Amino acid sequence: MNITIIGASAGIGLETVKRGLDRNHSITTLSRSGIEIEEKKSLKVILGDATNKADLLGSIQNADAIIVTLGTSKNMNATTLFSDFAQLMVEIHKENKIDIPFIFVTGFGAGESKNYVPWLVKMFLKYFLKDVYADKTKMEEIITNSDLNWTVVRPGRLFDKELTGKYRIENKLFKGINVGGINRADVADFLIKQAEKQTELKKYIAISEI
Repeated sequence: MNITIIGASAGIGLETVKRGLDRNHSITTLSRSGIEIEEKKSLKVILGDATNKADLLGSIQNADAIIVTLGTSKNMNATTLFSDFAQLMVEIHKENKIDIPFIFVTGFGAGESKNYVPWLVKMFLKYFLKDVYADKTKMEEIITNSDLNWTVVRPGRLFDKELTGKYRIENKLFKGINVGGINRADVADFLIKQAEKQTELKKYIAISEI
């Protein structure tokens, strides 16, 4: 299938590109930076801005699924990247009625999940990532109030380790949920499999190592 990955130059995005190629999909990427990966006929790399309508439209043509892994790297300053993208994506959807899976990555601590993180994480989010997570929450709200075929994925603390294929997902928040760390490669595995078959339609998914 044809999968578009928005924000694919590093982190979860880059791992998702690799996992999609490993599972024999055709991958189109949109990112501001180039992707350090072996060139393949099944990979189309587009340099551009996810908040630019022409760039975004060009990247999602012929897509069978769209995975959004936007990030701000180590920048903790206030941003509108996530909400600006969400508003543009909803606008494009209203104009084109895109009836395919949309899988969005935010983070455990966005939206209502902020009430279920450990105390230490809560302090870190409050004092260092407050503005970034506020905009991720805004993106969630814009997307989940639309009629897109959305799934929101909220990983815990991210690690750069090898794919294990073993992880735990929760589609409801509850006391003692205990969302810990997870490999970026395992998050990518889940994202690609949701693109293939969206089993968690219109759900918020917390994902963590077992």
